Amino acid sequence: MANNTDGAQAQERTTLGYEQARDELIEVVRRLETGGQTLEESLALWERGEELAKVCRHWLEGARARLDAALAEEAGQED
Repeated sequence: MANNTDGAQAQERTTLGYEQARDELIEVVRRLETGGQTLEESLALWERGEELAKVCRHWLEGARARLDAALAEEAGQED
């Protein structure tokens, strides 16, 4: 069962864009801060927020790797 969840999470990281994940994460945080949800709803929102944060982290790490590679290539050409 964990493998299915891991696969779904990995697929979401590749299909959900950074901006979409960020915007949804902002909305999740807003809803959590506002309150008024049941404990179960709050837990579901928290879990969704964690997944969205992973998606954002995945995109940012990829962007960092691309920047590092470009900078390394540029430094190599200067030598």
